[in-house]
Amino acid sequence: MDLALFVLRIVVGGLFAAHGAQKLFGSFGGHGIAGTGQFFEGLGLRPGERHARAAGLGEFGGGLLLVLGFLTPLGAAAIIGVMTVAILTVHAPKGWQATEGGYEYNVVLGTVAFALAAAGPGSWSIDHAIGFDGGAAWGFIALAAGVLGGLGALMSARGAGRRPQAQPAPAATAQQPAAEPRFERDEQPVVRERATVRPDTEPFDLDRG
Repeated sequence: MDLALFVLRIVVGGLFAAHGAQKLFGSFGGHGIAGTGQFFEGLGLRPGERHARAAGLGEFGGGLLLVLGFLTPLGAAAIIGVMTVAILTVHAPKGWQATEGGYEYNVVLGTVAFALAAAGPGSWSIDHAIGFDGGAAWGFIALAAGVLGGLGALMSARGAGRRPQAQPAPAATAQQPAAEPRFERDEQPVVRERATVRPDTEPFDLDRG
């Protein structure tokens, strides 16, 4: 029994940790936070990078906890939460069959996480070393926490997507002074009178005082 639980933890937890590393660090051919965030934006999970980081932490952290057999119900809840969001956003519209892109595989993984939380990680684990061997109640706690956490994250993301985004304020432009009204007037030809000199007028002499 301990060997079976150990192998189950190593395989399932290790695969989830690898998927989380793809999202967080771009390892194993992953797209990292930026690329995964763009994919999540397309699914309506906004802001995409924040939810990519949350999903990556859930997979990476939850997977490592399962591998170590440490706080197993917490690791199981994180994985169940990620699978809940994956089912509702990607796989549910495609039916249940995995061959059609359905949610069959995600349900299996979530069930394994629940079973590990309920049965306990076995004696080859940190939980057993510290005297915490889980139990059926912990399995249901992990299931409820994972499903409710996934639903809460999904509702938060969809709500953020519906909120109108703030539009940038238009750049201030210098106001041009208003043009002064131009008044049209009838231009009349100016007739300049030519001064005439009378014959009896003597020219002015500066030497005469």
